[in-house]
Amino acid sequence: MRTFYDKIIKRAADFLLALAALVVLAIPLGLVALLVKTKLGSPVIFKQERPGRNGEIFTLYKFRTMTDERDANGELMPDEVRLTKFGKLMRSLSLDELPELYNILKGDMSFVGPRPLLVKYLPLYNARQSMRHNVRPGLTGLAQVNGRNLITWEEKFEWDVKYVETLSPWLDIKILFRTVLNVLKREGISSETSATMEAFTGTKQEAAK
Repeated sequence: MRTFYDKIIKRAADFLLALAALVVLAIPLGLVALLVKTKLGSPVIFKQERPGRNGEIFTLYKFRTMTDERDANGELMPDEVRLTKFGKLMRSLSLDELPELYNILKGDMSFVGPRPLLVKYLPLYNARQSMRHNVRPGLTGLAQVNGRNLITWEEKFEWDVKYVETLSPWLDIKILFRTVLNVLKREGISSETSATMEAFTGTKQEAAK
């Protein structure tokens, strides 16, 4: 039953909702794109390869929130330097995530699921953490409504795996509802020590489950 819901019902709902959202939000998306172009310049869309279901790589689309400011050696400056006030506002309202509706329409992602992280993290996951790739990644998920960037990577992955193990339509509805509340409250956008989130460097063996 869980597989039928994930592969058939959930996928159909994702497609229809993403299509409707893209139509309804066409003008707001255009306005946000114009603001990004004005405030941060080109490119307006940030593209990056991310692992999806079963670890298959796809191209993620987001609105750009950072500048391309570099140091004297030509290296990109830290996130806290490149993330402008406008970018922080975009992230706090989750407006930067709107282009991912296209990823959902294509089938790369779902509205609900573990967030797609960096490709370089793939070899760092332990066996349990890798279970997060058993479903499509999501625009939001259990980790996002239970602390987002304020919790540790290990805590995030546990929430991700819990989602995989307890996947159901009721859980998805609950997560979507809590996501709306969190966006309104602007909670968990940044970690306590970083403008975004510290890089994942792997889980110590004794902490692995």
